[in-house]
Amino acid sequence: MSVTSGARQSFTGLRAERIAENLARVRERIAAAGADPAAVEICAAIKYVAAAELPALAEAGIDLVGENRAQDLLAKRSEHAGLFTWDFIGALQSRKVRDLAGAVRLIHSVASESALRRLADHPVPEILVEVNVASEAGKAGIAPAELPGFIARAPVPVTGLMTMPPAAERPENSRHHFARLAELAAEHGLARLSMGTTQDLEVAVAEGATIVRLGSVLYEGAGDAS
Repeated sequence: MSVTSGARQSFTGLRAERIAENLARVRERIAAAGADPAAVEICAAIKYVAAAELPALAEAGIDLVGENRAQDLLAKRSEHAGLFTWDFIGALQSRKVRDLAGAVRLIHSVASESALRRLADHPVPEILVEVNVASEAGKAGIAPAELPGFIARAPVPVTGLMTMPPAAERPENSRHHFARLAELAAEHGLARLSMGTTQDLEVAVAEGATIVRLGSVLYEGAGDAS
């Protein structure tokens, strides 16, 4: 199965053995890209995976999941809290910070002053700052020049950076954006780099990703998509 930009697919009837095979292939791709698979966290994106399907992911060996919607994360976590480590990977509405506090390991997408204010009252263990490395108009993310001040104002530990590069026809077109994020992380002494999805994971890993956010590549052939 494949997922095209903007398409919505729900994955049902997932089989743990096939997910485990896909996971093994992803780790092989990470190694081929020049990284130690043990040093790159695979965050399974579960936006289109129903709560009832999540035990198959755990059985397959996935231990880190990321949800894009706060309300869905809370609902899924209420059923399967002990199965996974939970990250929030979607666009962050500052009013949702209170709901996420205590439920997630980290938020990948902090990019507003209002979110920082909410985090002061409702802290999470750590955050990643989303950076708009391509300076795309209207896109979420802190401008690189504003990053030092934003990190300094954060009321909770900033341990890394995240980016979503512009849509590209070829993964290679995203390389310089990933490289720039890695440079910014190094300049600020930050260890985590959340970058790379199904379509460009090798390029992201080659440029230093420590977390890749993967969806369809883990579920392909493991069940039904609708």
